[in-house]
Amino acid sequence: MRRASANGIVVQVIELDALTKRYGDTTAVAGLTFTVRPGRITGFLGPNGAGKSTTLRMVLGLNAPSSGTVTVAGRPFGELPRGLRHVGALLDAADVHGGRDAAGHLWALARSNRIPRARVAEVLDAVGLESVARRRIGGFSLGMKQRLGIATALLGDPPVLLFDEPFNGLDPEGVLWVRGLFKRLAAEGRTVFVSSHLMSEMENTADHLVVIGRGRLIADESLAEFSARSAGRRVVVRSPEAARLAAVLTDEGAVVSPGGEESLTVTGMPVERVGELAFEHRVLLRELSGHGASLEAAFMELTADSVEYLAGDRR
Repeated sequence: MRRASANGIVVQVIELDALTKRYGDTTAVAGLTFTVRPGRITGFLGPNGAGKSTTLRMVLGLNAPSSGTVTVAGRPFGELPRGLRHVGALLDAADVHGGRDAAGHLWALARSNRIPRARVAEVLDAVGLESVARRRIGGFSLGMKQRLGIATALLGDPPVLLFDEPFNGLDPEGVLWVRGLFKRLAAEGRTVFVSSHLMSEMENTADHLVVIGRGRLIADESLAEFSARSAGRRVVVRSPEAARLAAVLTDEGAVVSPGGEESLTVTGMPVERVGELAFEHRVLLRELSGHGASLEAAFMELTADSVEYLAGDRR
């Protein structure tokens, strides 16, 4: 499944079909089926031990599935010649030879994938490391190693990009830069797949979410749809007839809490229905606004049964 986008980039999707990985009696990934599509940022979420890293490693051919398949553009990654031209990945920023300098590290990868040497300088400039190109990587901070890992992912100018915890170690300026970079890559028609435990960053970055727990698929939907599944959604309404409106909404099954002289907070009913009922009963409204739950609240609620390790006596 590949096509050319308007700017000439070859677009490819990642497809998982009943993907499973077992280690003895332990099932790390259990029958995952989903597609990561181009032109948007897909966030990959799950509690610790959910199987996210194992899944990413199977996408890249680093771990072999016990059953099922995972392909990029309809082929296993190992069958793609000069892999960095097809898929760029950052899995572990610290997993790099500390004795090499940044330019030398990238050039070794470029040469093995028949990528022009000039591309090394381009990606170092793109991630802000051109001034330290000849410094040994062992002296880099974690944030600098993250930037180098992103440069490695960009090296082959690939249509598919995978990032595992790319925000770790970055200062606020670096986080904003990465967020903007991912949005530009997706806008170019690339497939961008980002795994992160930072809910605030996924809320500000991702367009679509794939959520897993204990190796199984929990959700595959837009960010808005996922957040809307949380019971934390509420509607705020103000009316000079707040008491009468509260009675109407309660009769229709909503949970209504007074929030002031004219204000009500409504849960269990969408904002559109609140407006319809107010209109039907000729109740004057001065405010009607919907407030979605945060991504973190939705995530905690929907993955509560999939958390492997709980602190204290919560189990």
